[in-house]
Amino acid sequence: MKKYFPIPLIILWIGLSLWSCNQPLSQKEKSSATFDSIHVEKTYHLLENPEYPNCNLVLQFTYPTACENEAILPLVQKQFIATFFGDEYEQLTPQEAINRYTEDYLANYKELEETFRKDLETNEQPGAWYSYYEMASNAIEYNKNNFVSYTVSFENYTGGAHGSHSFTNFTIDMNTGKRITEEDLFTEEYQDTLAGLLVAEIAKKNNITDTKDLENIGYFSVDEIYPNNNFYIDDTGITYTFNEYEIAAYALGATEVHLTFDQIKMLLKEGNPIAGRITY
Repeated sequence: MKKYFPIPLIILWIGLSLWSCNQPLSQKEKSSATFDSIHVEKTYHLLENPEYPNCNLVLQFTYPTACENEAILPLVQKQFIATFFGDEYEQLTPQEAINRYTEDYLANYKELEETFRKDLETNEQPGAWYSYYEMASNAIEYNKNNFVSYTVSFENYTGGAHGSHSFTNFTIDMNTGKRITEEDLFTEEYQDTLAGLLVAEIAKKNNITDTKDLENIGYFSVDEIYPNNNFYIDDTGITYTFNEYEIAAYALGATEVHLTFDQIKMLLKEGNPIAGRITY
């Protein structure tokens, strides 16, 4: 299934999420963090001529502004910045990061101008590949019990047959400020069993009885579908995302798989970060 997040819906969703974070909540449901967001839209035409191809950049960046343990807030902010913009921006403030990233994106696009000038000398209609775009956003998936889960969504086009899309999931333990990984959650040698659960759930979503038949509808070898650490956690379980080309043909888009805690609880090790905070 293709998983896309239209920018207007992202803005509406974030607004509703921020509103809900300010509502009275029981101690169990108390938000783990509060958030703010920055929105940027930039367009630049080659050679600053509106008749020439252009790039479009749309960014909707949500980041934490407060949490119960204020000492870890800088660490959590750094992770939000690094996972959205890249490691080279993590030492900047959210506003500085989005400003610098925007400047860098436009500067990289302007590097096409010399090639474009030469192309104009021989072509009245330069190739469509000169038109670039990039859209990125992050959505808060879970914000309770001293956890924050979020998804970074990225889409861009830089020439070629089609654009690319990716969805990267994270869960932060707000007690420590660290990302929770599979190794933090699961017992040793969990991979084969978890892989089987993931494949079975993908088959179920596609109304397929024999998992090998997934290969007939565009999935690659089902024997090579394994947990990829690209997950987030909420009250109901764990959700994995496999991006395009990762386990299936581009036409199938990203594959999202949700496993309930009932399905995975036999794989969770004692003392894992969610034990005692989320019921499973």
